[in-house]
Amino acid sequence: MTGEVIFDPLLPWLLIYAVAALGAVVVGFALWRGLAGWWLRALSVLALLAALANPAFQQEDRAGLSDIVLLVVDESASQDIADRPDQTARAAAAIEADLAAQPNTEVRRITVRDADDDGGTLLATALAEALAEEPVARIAGAILVTDGQVHDIERLPNMPAPLHTLLTGRESDWDRRLIIKNAPAFAILGEEVLLTLRVEDQGEVPSAAGNLVELSIAIDGDEPLTFNVPVGEDLELPVRLPHGGINVLQFSVPEAEGELTNRNNEAVVQINGVRDRLRVLLVSGEPHAGERTWRNLLKSDSSVDLVHFTILRPPEKQDGVPVNELSLIAFPTRELFVEKIEEFDLIIFDRYRRRGILPNIYIDNIRDYIAGGGAVVISAGPAYASADSLYRSPLGDILPAAPTGRVIETPFLPRISELGERHPVTEGLENAANGEDGAPTWGRWFRLVDVLPSPDAQVVMEGPEGRPLLVLDRAGEGRMAFMASDHAWLWSRGYEGGGPQLELLRRLAHWMMKEPDLEEEALTAMATGQSVTITRRTLGEGPREVEITAPDGTVTTLPLEETSPGRFTATYDGAEMGLYRLSEGEMSAVVALGPAAPREFEETIASGALLQSAVDATRGGVVRLEDGLPDIRRVGEGRNAAGRGWIGITPREAYLTADVRVSPLLPAWLFLLIAATLTVGAWLREGRR
Repeated sequence: MTGEVIFDPLLPWLLIYAVAALGAVVVGFALWRGLAGWWLRALSVLALLAALANPAFQQEDRAGLSDIVLLVVDESASQDIADRPDQTARAAAAIEADLAAQPNTEVRRITVRDADDDGGTLLATALAEALAEEPVARIAGAILVTDGQVHDIERLPNMPAPLHTLLTGRESDWDRRLIIKNAPAFAILGEEVLLTLRVEDQGEVPSAAGNLVELSIAIDGDEPLTFNVPVGEDLELPVRLPHGGINVLQFSVPEAEGELTNRNNEAVVQINGVRDRLRVLLVSGEPHAGERTWRNLLKSDSSVDLVHFTILRPPEKQDGVPVNELSLIAFPTRELFVEKIEEFDLIIFDRYRRRGILPNIYIDNIRDYIAGGGAVVISAGPAYASADSLYRSPLGDILPAAPTGRVIETPFLPRISELGERHPVTEGLENAANGEDGAPTWGRWFRLVDVLPSPDAQVVMEGPEGRPLLVLDRAGEGRMAFMASDHAWLWSRGYEGGGPQLELLRRLAHWMMKEPDLEEEALTAMATGQSVTITRRTLGEGPREVEITAPDGTVTTLPLEETSPGRFTATYDGAEMGLYRLSEGEMSAVVALGPAAPREFEETIASGALLQSAVDATRGGVVRLEDGLPDIRRVGEGRNAAGRGWIGITPREAYLTADVRVSPLLPAWLFLLIAATLTVGAWLREGRR
């Protein structure tokens, strides 16, 4: 219980001050006149002023409140390396027990973990939120158990009591990290792009660490290339993407002896390769109804540079027209098939026949072009079954189909083969156009060149009686496609409802350009947040399962479910951010959840530098746990709250008022009676004189 005198004036204080001034004038006049009762008059004025001020005695019943100490424990990913988890657990338990033993003290423990969006350690935010939930008058201090790597330091609140930092880690710690400073999201195929990276050492680096390190670079999980690079210097790495679509570039440096963690020794960059222009050479052997279809199809795509030649006048034609009167352009065979053949991404032979225009030496160049990674499409007409067939040229032994000499002139419905249902070029083409009996509803064709596919070729579409219609094959580094009919143009004309010619040829072109999305054998992983969608495409059959290696080295085997012919999928939820490696048979892939090296591992050396100014502002201290746990003392407000081997908290002596009682010192009429008595006394004294 406490008591104090308070005032509840009967008049505004301004009027009371005016009355006091008037009374002072009256007393001063009496003193100037030498009146013997001036002091009685002064007391009378004071009594009157006391009556107007109405003094009262206030009594409060108070219930004391305990002090609150905030204990913020950092359990982010950077606190899981080396022996920091043990340091943190021991320190938090000891501090909590020590505070609980303090008189009239409560502990509020706040645990801080990684932010979901790779925001790092939001320790300052957690402290501010905890401080907002408690009465400021009860906060006796805050103790942070952390490595000091705080990523929201600007949100650190103003503390009303001492702030202390107990630092995990060791002064001898050191770490090596790989930093990708600059990487584009897109790059044009065939052109170099520059990536800027840096290998950096932090902390107490031992002399044995060296100034050179092996940098491994792998693209799409292939065999890595290794280079010796200097430590502590920015490196500009020129990269030329091998294919269109997503290219996954993986960089890594080996773990050095004694470094804190290898979680920041790797980085993954995903660059989308786009083609600036697709250069296509279309050679039409003769005019026919489908020639314009090929041209219109290719010219409709603004990203295609098309060179189209139609052989209108073969060398053997003798019509007596003088050469100098012909308006036809001579076929630039040497320029196209010797000097510039490597500049084309795709060559299409549409109903081409041997007429002596392309000598065998030029066809040899085409053969070398395919073996070196080129792509050739052959749309066969009846001439393919004749003596003028391209199969009778030096290309014959690498072409995917050999003619039997027979041309079938009968209506038939193109069908997707059993293999074609699994092949990415043709899978699903029938799904949107199937009739009631399962047959596709697209239009018929009327001619087929009978061929025998090579043993390694892939027949993905069939004609009448299961005869090969679309055959795919590889030769060296290149790819070939053989269409055993020249009636695909009927689909583009809408005959009997048409068919998916545009989609088919688009997929065919992408497969021949080696786009990853159209590979028959592929393992891909797409990350959405912490969830990974895994897709395995294969022409084989049977159950599949993928091995997933997490950033911490744990291996998980995940079965895949066949969702469509040749396509197996599964969903995996990653427990932590970082680089995940996937393997299934000979196929492998990598995927990064968040960055490959999360923000938590950008700076791994424990340091109190970021928190030092906030700690100093409250007279707190930064203590390394490797030097031992500090004792806890109670210190007065404004006093130094840290010393050798100890830290302090400030008792706040907060209370809760349970009851308030107010009673006047004297009733107002009594003050007036006293004033009147003093005034009469002054008059009597002066009258006797």
